[in-house]
Amino acid sequence: MQTQLTSSLNIEFPLIMAPMFLVSNKAMVVAGMQNGIAATFPSLNYRNEGELEMLLDELNEEKSKLSVKGTYGINLIVQKTNPLYEKHLKICVEKKVPFYITSLGNPKQVIEQAHSYGGKVFCDVTNIEHAQKCYDLGCDGFIAVGQGAGGHAGPNTLQVLISSLHHHFPDKMVIAAGGIANGEGILSMLALGAAGVSMGTRFIATQEAGVSDAYKKAIVDSKMNDIVLTEKISGTPCTIINTPFAKKIGYKQNWFERMLSNNSTTKKYFKMWVQLSGMKKLEQSVKPGNYQTLWCAGQSVELIGDIKSVKEIIDRLKTETTKAFENLKSVVA
Repeated sequence: MQTQLTSSLNIEFPLIMAPMFLVSNKAMVVAGMQNGIAATFPSLNYRNEGELEMLLDELNEEKSKLSVKGTYGINLIVQKTNPLYEKHLKICVEKKVPFYITSLGNPKQVIEQAHSYGGKVFCDVTNIEHAQKCYDLGCDGFIAVGQGAGGHAGPNTLQVLISSLHHHFPDKMVIAAGGIANGEGILSMLALGAAGVSMGTRFIATQEAGVSDAYKKAIVDSKMNDIVLTEKISGTPCTIINTPFAKKIGYKQNWFERMLSNNSTTKKYFKMWVQLSGMKKLEQSVKPGNYQTLWCAGQSVELIGDIKSVKEIIDRLKTETTKAFENLKSVVA
């Protein structure tokens, strides 16, 4: 199945395994590459000295040995509140990471430095205003983050967001993200004009994911109505499973926290503290036996009913997409 995304990244199937904080790992990325897709991870999953460099060397070696078309990419949080941003970008450029996904800030540095060696940059966008800024900086495409996405979901439906992005920026590819977990969803996004899809939540319930069995089981057992938005993790609304612990701590910042978030003097440092505190809570949540469960997930949990290997899931998605296309042709005929 060839699209603009498969051509741009030299992959076999128009699918990006989305970067997931504390979930994405080497085993998942390698399995994704070996099965013909683009697999990604957040740089912040590797915060200890030397970890990121070692992983990128290993992934570059794995990529050089592939017998299929597959690749990897890295997600960079480009906000000033990310204390490792500059360091991680420098490492990624030195190792010539094939492509980047930028989130939550100004991607200018990433675009300039990635393009210096032929790397691609796709920017997470939830609205046309932010997309315009990324377009003006020369990004290679957009990750349209719509309703139902895991993590920092957007407020708009993909049907509207993708069409609007195409209208405003007809020369840029759009990748759909949010609420997609099967082949029917993939085909529907391609029909809207997306060059491919970015899928995260489905890959939490995999054998390779290094999170607790309880987290994986929650992905399988939860329904779309179990997904809620919380400001307690990063200050920016983030989708999580509505566990008893999530209910206990609440979903909104209190008046004092909101004041610190909006004050010109304190907001940078307070947001940095909120994010670091949230990262620690999430890190504890994914470990076995922890009752303080803050588990990120999107509304596509509704469509997930089992825990499989990455290969099995990708094979299933390819088969489902082909079958959905054949079914559509029969309906149209």
